[in-house]
Amino acid sequence: MNQPRRESAVRQMLEGPTAQVSPELYADVLRRGGRMLRRRRAARRLLWLLLLAGTVAFVVWALTVQPWVEPPSETTPPLTGW
Repeated sequence: MNQPRRESAVRQMLEGPTAQVSPELYADVLRRGGRMLRRRRAARRLLWLLLLAGTVAFVVWALTVQPWVEPPSETTPPLTGW
């Protein structure tokens, strides 16, 4: 059954005098819902992993480069022999 026919069959069942849902439809909804939840969970875990990796990379970069330290001046030679 294609998607439009399936949707119209569901609408007819729900608009009828007794709204009964077939067991096949219920099983299909459970399967799709479970798949959707697994995908969302996987996407959420992937985003947390990327955030953690980015944080670790930034901390390692900051500790090696030390951007808060002012670089030594190279415009004047050091004073020696006074």
